[in-house]
Amino acid sequence: MTVYVDPLGNFGWKLRGRATTNCHMFTDTEDLSELHKVAAKIGMKLAWFQNSKSAPHYDLTPNRRAAAIRAGAVEVDREKAVSIWQARRVLMVAIKENYL
Repeated sequence: MTVYVDPLGNFGWKLRGRATTNCHMFTDTEDLSELHKVAAKIGMKLAWFQNSKSAPHYDLTPNRRAAAIRAGAVEVDREKAVSIWQARRVLMVAIKENYL
């Protein structure tokens, strides 16, 4: 399983009153254990996890993004990130249909 980070962007985040860039850390599989493992390794709290149906992820600051890459996360561009999220949605629908 691979953990990914997309590019930093300006999404309206403020940290200590100052605008800051951020990005997402996510995976392409149903199993989120590796994602949570990398998050814990870089000092993220499970409470910060965003369990979005389409793209479960952690939001990262620039420093945490760099730490995630050092911990093994793979950098992808925005286009690749979107394609991973779309493929994951298809996977989750297929899994759900097989369980019903």
